[in-house]
Amino acid sequence: MALLTPSKSYPALARAFGENSIRVGAIALDREHSIEMAGELLVASGRSTPEYTESMLDAVAEHGPYIVIAPGIALAHGRPSDAVLEIGLSMVTLAQPVVFGNEANDPVRLVIGLCATDHSSHIDIMAELATFLGDADSVNNVLNAGDSEQIRLLF
Repeated sequence: MALLTPSKSYPALARAFGENSIRVGAIALDREHSIEMAGELLVASGRSTPEYTESMLDAVAEHGPYIVIAPGIALAHGRPSDAVLEIGLSMVTLAQPVVFGNEANDPVRLVIGLCATDHSSHIDIMAELATFLGDADSVNNVLNAGDSEQIRLLF
Protein backbone atom coordinates (compact mmCIF):
# COMPACT_ATOMS: atom_id res chain seq x y z
CA MET A 1 0.00 0.00 0.00
CA ALA A 2 1.46 3.36 -1.03
CA LEU A 3 1.55 6.04 1.61
CA LEU A 4 -0.42 9.19 0.91
CA THR A 5 1.33 12.53 0.65
CA PRO A 6 0.45 14.63 3.70
CA SER A 7 -1.81 17.59 2.98
CA LYS A 8 -0.40 19.51 5.95
CA SER A 9 2.96 19.85 7.65
CA TYR A 10 3.53 19.35 11.36
CA PRO A 11 6.70 21.24 12.34
CA ALA A 12 6.24 20.83 16.11
CA LEU A 13 5.87 17.06 15.64
CA ALA A 14 8.90 16.94 13.36
CA ARG A 15 10.97 18.55 16.16
CA ALA A 16 9.41 16.48 18.95
CA PHE A 17 10.26 13.14 17.35
CA GLY A 18 14.03 13.06 17.78
CA GLU A 19 16.45 10.61 16.22
CA ASN A 20 15.80 7.02 17.33
CA SER A 21 12.30 7.87 18.57
CA ILE A 22 10.19 5.77 16.17
CA ARG A 23 9.91 1.99 16.00
CA VAL A 24 7.82 0.21 13.37
CA GLY A 25 6.28 -3.26 13.62
CA ALA A 26 7.27 -4.01 17.21
CA ILE A 27 6.12 -7.13 19.03
CA ALA A 28 4.74 -6.27 22.47
CA LEU A 29 3.97 -8.92 25.07
CA ASP A 30 1.42 -6.73 26.89
CA ARG A 31 0.54 -3.10 27.57
CA GLU A 32 3.44 -2.64 30.00
CA HIS A 33 5.90 -3.93 27.43
CA SER A 34 4.54 -1.54 24.79
CA ILE A 35 4.84 1.39 27.22
CA GLU A 36 8.39 0.30 28.07
CA MET A 37 9.26 0.36 24.37
CA ALA A 38 7.86 3.90 24.00
CA GLY A 39 9.87 4.96 27.06
CA GLU A 40 13.06 3.33 25.77
CA LEU A 41 12.71 5.38 22.59
CA LEU A 42 12.40 8.59 24.62
CA VAL A 43 15.64 7.59 26.36
CA ALA A 44 17.34 6.62 23.07
CA SER A 45 16.42 9.99 21.57
CA GLY A 46 17.94 11.84 24.53
CA ARG A 47 14.65 13.24 25.77
CA SER A 48 14.35 11.40 29.11
CA THR A 49 16.03 9.02 31.52
CA PRO A 50 14.97 5.45 32.33
CA GLU A 51 13.34 6.75 35.51
CA TYR A 52 10.78 8.55 33.37
CA THR A 53 9.82 5.25 31.72
CA GLU A 54 9.14 3.90 35.21
CA SER A 55 6.88 6.87 35.90
CA MET A 56 4.93 6.11 32.71
CA LEU A 57 4.37 2.55 33.91
CA ASP A 58 3.47 3.75 37.41
CA ALA A 59 0.81 6.12 35.99
CA VAL A 60 -0.99 3.29 34.20
CA ALA A 61 -0.65 0.96 37.19
CA GLU A 62 -2.20 3.63 39.41
CA HIS A 63 -4.84 5.13 37.11
CA GLY A 64 -5.64 2.34 34.66
CA PRO A 65 -5.88 2.51 30.87
CA TYR A 66 -6.89 6.19 30.64
CA ILE A 67 -3.97 6.66 28.22
CA VAL A 68 -5.92 4.93 25.43
CA ILE A 69 -7.12 8.21 23.93
CA ALA A 70 -8.80 6.97 20.74
CA PRO A 71 -9.56 3.65 19.06
CA GLY A 72 -6.26 1.81 18.76
CA ILE A 73 -4.12 4.70 20.08
CA ALA A 74 -2.40 5.08 23.45
CA LEU A 75 -0.55 8.16 24.71
CA ALA A 76 1.85 6.96 27.40
CA HIS A 77 3.23 9.65 29.72
CA GLY A 78 4.23 10.46 33.25
CA ARG A 79 4.37 13.69 35.21
CA PRO A 80 6.97 16.35 34.38
CA SER A 81 10.07 15.69 36.48
CA ASP A 82 13.85 15.87 36.56
CA ALA A 83 13.80 12.60 34.59
CA VAL A 84 12.69 14.59 31.54
CA LEU A 85 15.64 16.18 29.77
CA GLU A 86 13.70 17.82 26.94
CA ILE A 87 10.16 17.80 25.56
CA GLY A 88 9.76 14.87 23.21
CA LEU A 89 7.63 12.21 21.60
CA SER A 90 8.22 8.61 20.66
CA MET A 91 6.12 6.27 18.55
CA VAL A 92 5.76 2.50 18.44
CA THR A 93 3.60 0.77 15.85
CA LEU A 94 2.68 -2.72 16.95
CA ALA A 95 2.72 -5.69 14.61
CA GLN A 96 -0.13 -7.22 16.64
CA PRO A 97 -2.67 -5.22 18.64
CA VAL A 98 -2.40 -5.24 22.44
CA VAL A 99 -5.27 -5.07 24.92
CA PHE A 100 -4.81 -2.21 27.39
CA GLY A 101 -8.07 -2.72 29.31
CA ASN A 102 -9.98 0.19 27.78
CA GLU A 103 -13.30 -1.24 26.56
CA ALA A 104 -14.11 1.68 24.30
CA ASN A 105 -10.76 1.91 22.47
CA ASP A 106 -9.01 -1.47 22.69
CA PRO A 107 -6.99 -3.05 21.20
CA VAL A 108 -4.04 -0.69 20.69
CA ARG A 109 -1.81 -0.67 17.60
CA LEU A 110 -0.12 2.70 18.05
CA VAL A 111 1.67 3.77 21.24
CA ILE A 112 2.96 7.31 21.51
CA GLY A 113 5.27 8.29 24.36
CA LEU A 114 5.25 11.87 25.64
CA CYS A 115 7.66 13.56 28.01
CA ALA A 116 7.43 17.19 29.05
CA THR A 117 9.52 19.41 31.27
CA ASP A 118 6.50 21.22 32.72
CA HIS A 119 2.71 21.34 32.47
CA SER A 120 2.38 23.86 29.64
CA SER A 121 5.35 24.07 27.25
CA HIS A 122 4.21 21.06 25.22
CA ILE A 123 0.77 22.46 24.32
CA ASP A 124 1.71 23.27 20.70
CA ILE A 125 3.02 19.74 20.23
CA MET A 126 -0.17 18.28 21.67
CA ALA A 127 -2.32 20.46 19.39
CA GLU A 128 -0.46 19.23 16.30
CA LEU A 129 -0.58 15.65 17.55
CA ALA A 130 -4.36 15.90 18.02
CA THR A 131 -4.78 17.24 14.48
CA PHE A 132 -2.49 14.55 13.07
CA LEU A 133 -4.21 11.70 14.95
CA GLY A 134 -7.63 13.10 14.08
CA ASP A 135 -6.92 12.49 10.40
CA ALA A 136 -7.72 8.85 9.53
CA ASP A 137 -5.38 8.94 6.51
CA SER A 138 -2.46 10.03 8.68
CA VAL A 139 -3.08 7.26 11.19
CA ASN A 140 -3.45 4.67 8.40
CA ASN A 141 -0.20 5.89 6.85
CA VAL A 142 1.58 5.47 10.18
CA LEU A 143 0.16 1.98 10.71
CA ASN A 144 1.12 0.92 7.17
CA ALA A 145 4.59 2.47 7.13
CA GLY A 146 7.43 0.07 6.47
CA ASP A 147 10.02 2.07 8.39
CA SER A 148 10.50 5.10 10.58
CA GLU A 149 11.59 7.33 7.70
CA GLN A 150 8.23 6.86 5.99
CA ILE A 151 6.59 8.10 9.19
CA ARG A 152 8.95 11.08 9.47
CA LEU A 153 7.96 12.17 5.96
CA LEU A 154 4.36 12.49 7.18
CA PHE A 155 5.36 15.37 9.48
